[in-house]
Amino acid sequence: MSREVKRHRGDDGDYNALVADALAQEAAARPKEFKLVRDEELCRYVEARMDEGWSPRLIALVLARDHGGDRRKTVCHETIYQCLYVQTRGHLRADLYRQLSTKRPTRKHRYRQDGRGKRYAQALRISQRPPSVADRAVPGHWEGDLIIGTGSASAIGTLVERSSRFTMLLHLPGRHDADSVAAAMLEEMRQLPDQLRRSLTWDRGVELANYLDIQLDLQMPVYFADPHSPWQRGSNENTNRLLRHWFTKGSDLSTWSRGDLRRIAHLLNNRPRPTLDLDTPAQRLAQLLANPPQVALTT
Repeated sequence: MSREVKRHRGDDGDYNALVADALAQEAAARPKEFKLVRDEELCRYVEARMDEGWSPRLIALVLARDHGGDRRKTVCHETIYQCLYVQTRGHLRADLYRQLSTKRPTRKHRYRQDGRGKRYAQALRISQRPPSVADRAVPGHWEGDLIIGTGSASAIGTLVERSSRFTMLLHLPGRHDADSVAAAMLEEMRQLPDQLRRSLTWDRGVELANYLDIQLDLQMPVYFADPHSPWQRGSNENTNRLLRHWFTKGSDLSTWSRGDLRRIAHLLNNRPRPTLDLDTPAQRLAQLLANPPQVALTT
């Protein structure tokens, strides 16, 4: 405090807080031009990647990987966020924030509480999963949920493989009740080899009430997360957030065709992921299948 008073004391020896604050703001002003103002090509690259659904953090990581130590061709994710939310600081499009998963025009903390679901008294609980599921070393353990459209009238099912983050989408053009979800899931997962059908972990929504039929048909145990615990299916929650780039909240999800879903799943499965050291889910899954862990094919 003594240094602050000494630094901003006036000629008459008095300390004025308002004057001191103005002087501090002036001293902290950025002395150089903002990076994305100077580099039009970099601006266009950021816009193009964000239009494809990439996050600012992923853009920054891929630029750093591709250009190494050349700081002229890289930009940190915080710089991109500042250009998005402080329009005078960069030349990014004013509407580009809509390509973020949150689509918020201003920055703020995100709080979410998931209160859906009911108890499955006789079902397997997530605490009963074997340790091999938690360490992600063995492929074939999946997490799933529904993305819900406007008025809960439409939905798309999502399945994410825990080791590779490989994503499959379930086409639910009409209803998304237990019968419809089970039928769509069986249709998709029957195409997988046995070593990729080890387990499924789902939210406690009523849409998976036919889990016993799924277990019997696929010979794969189905586990249920604890109530109000979306983080227990973290891979699926994060993937659903990425998918909101296409399946925006408040939209009618029944308009998407089966071909649309396969195209979007292909885009997501061929996008570099920071959690995979910038491998794509498709690459990581291929590696796991080519070099399977030396473990028994059991759950």
